Amino acid sequence: MHMKLIPALIASIFCAHAAHAATDLVAIGKISGSYEDFALATAGKLENGAPGNGLGGLGSGIAYAGGNEFVAVPDRGPNAAAYNPSVDDTTSYVTRFHTLHMSLAPSVTGAPLPYTLTPMITGTTLLSSRTPLVYGTGAGVGLPGGEPALNTRNTHYFTGRSDNFDPSRPSTDPRNARFDPEGVRVSNDGKSVFISDEYGPYLYQFDRATGQRIKAYALPAKLAVSKLSPRGDAEISGNTSGRVANKGMEGLAITPDGKTLVGVMQAPLIQDGGKTIRLVKVDIESGATREYAYTLTAGSGVSEILAINDHEFLVDERDGKGLGDGSAAKVKHLYRIDLANAQDVSGITGAALAAKAVTKTLFLDLVAALTGHGISMTDIPAKLEGIAFGPDVMMNGIKRHTLFVVNDNDFNAAVGGVDNPNQIIVFAFDNADLPGYVAQQFKDDRGGERGDRD
Repeated sequence: MHMKLIPALIASIFCAHAAHAATDLVAIGKISGSYEDFALATAGKLENGAPGNGLGGLGSGIAYAGGNEFVAVPDRGPNAAAYNPSVDDTTSYVTRFHTLHMSLAPSVTGAPLPYTLTPMITGTTLLSSRTPLVYGTGAGVGLPGGEPALNTRNTHYFTGRSDNFDPSRPSTDPRNARFDPEGVRVSNDGKSVFISDEYGPYLYQFDRATGQRIKAYALPAKLAVSKLSPRGDAEISGNTSGRVANKGMEGLAITPDGKTLVGVMQAPLIQDGGKTIRLVKVDIESGATREYAYTLTAGSGVSEILAINDHEFLVDERDGKGLGDGSAAKVKHLYRIDLANAQDVSGITGAALAAKAVTKTLFLDLVAALTGHGISMTDIPAKLEGIAFGPDVMMNGIKRHTLFVVNDNDFNAAVGGVDNPNQIIVFAFDNADLPGYVAQQFKDDRGGERGDRD
């Protein structure tokens, strides 16, 4: 992992901080312009001409790692520019995660917001498998083979190119090289990261230092599609069950004790239809799974899930409107759910799921919170996809918890001439705002705890 520091372009902007009352906006930072990450070995041009180590899409998933450190994943790479519809304009971008240092410091007197956020990228780690992976040959799609030139005998890299799969096996086969990271969480010992994906869907554990896959979790077979295609619309039309293309396991949570993962699908499975999606609870040690149901309210899908404690979670339900879409943001809601008494729906399919859905209560309306500070709905990012709790801060002599919300800008620093950065939006809240909140505890190499810092 590279440890060189690159300061990001910082912004703490907009209107004055309101008097403390419940969850409140305290800082906004952004990374804008054209930056490169630390994966120097991928610095050449991709098939579509974009740089192989261009920095963007950081908000696909973000995870707290203790202190002021976070881990963030871009998704399958830059594919917004049309160049080859046979592979949905995807490229051989090597999938990766970034390590970030995000410092919150009290702002100077008279500043718009009480805290100034200073994000810095400190490392980039490429994702790989020790065992061989299946890559597309490029035949019939007008492209060279999909195997990265970086591959070695014991290092086989995952990429975003959509034809890197074995068509004879289900989409969840762990030998497929295509990987579209969307959710990430850090293990309590800090030595590995768990990443969920849309292509499979897949749920993998990677060594944090090397990026090499440690474990592939077996997800329920009902999530997979059997007829695979490098074109998403062909996968949708060719299957009667499984995940909808590009709407796989979009979010991932880890319970504070570090023993359980909960992944959430972005949209209903093909065979389920309607507005009810599935959550999959996974025991990290045994791999055993349980399934739960969640019904959308006003959003078009779910982008993230975050553990409040061992049984309660925040779910990020949103639409696709806002900055980056050329429209006004409408639905960006964080709902609180409880799985303690929820029914396992592993054996239920279709319309019957809705009756078993977990109850939900609104925790935070992000659009209302941001417009309440004078931010236009057209300036609220369309794809607010990553959420993570962060370090505690002191405000007026009182310790408050923080919630970081990050957007995926699809590697587009500008859309239609409008700046479209990766934004990091920070809220502060008290125990009274989110009862039952338990911070994840990270262990250092000596066995001690290294949790939040004031």
